[in-house]
Amino acid sequence: MNESDFTRLPPNLPIPADDGACGHLCGLRLPDMALPKASGGRVNLSVDKRLVVLFVYPLSGRPGFALPSDWDTIPGARGCTPEACSFKDHHAEIRRLGAEVFGLSVQSGEYQREFQGRMRLPFELLSDEDFAFSKMLALPTFTVGSLRLLKRLTLISIAGVIKRVFYPVFPPDEHAADVVSYLKNRQLPGTPY
Repeated sequence: MNESDFTRLPPNLPIPADDGACGHLCGLRLPDMALPKASGGRVNLSVDKRLVVLFVYPLSGRPGFALPSDWDTIPGARGCTPEACSFKDHHAEIRRLGAEVFGLSVQSGEYQREFQGRMRLPFELLSDEDFAFSKMLALPTFTVGSLRLLKRLTLISIAGVIKRVFYPVFPPDEHAADVVSYLKNRQLPGTPY
């Protein structure tokens, strides 16, 4: 597959259903652990006082490497690169609205580093390769072949506490615009979050 195969979504992807797997997350504190950043170093989102947008995605593709078998038939699997590119396109606006963006997957730090550099992403990608962060929040997963991956979702937190959950996320290439809309509306009088 070449780069353009990853940046565009194919037609007629199956739409993921809300299975209730994220209904417990609002109000929880993010786990108190330092996650590795693709650029080096670590970040602990539970002590971050900022408004944080954490988009969680299954697996970003890489040119020259095949995606898992039947990837396009799994609801919610396809679209990690278009989603990341959408957050890149909306990054400046999200920052103006007072939020910081992070992406999270269970791919290795090296894999994240390559993806972040290749796509020129202006935000950090975090690796939860050992599922420690995900397990503490009981984030939903799925299995394809021998791979266990996180389902696509987005958490909005303030001072480390989850205030809003987007799940399921579809279509992923339009999701950053949904986040922008939420951030704009939360600043209206009478809107608590």
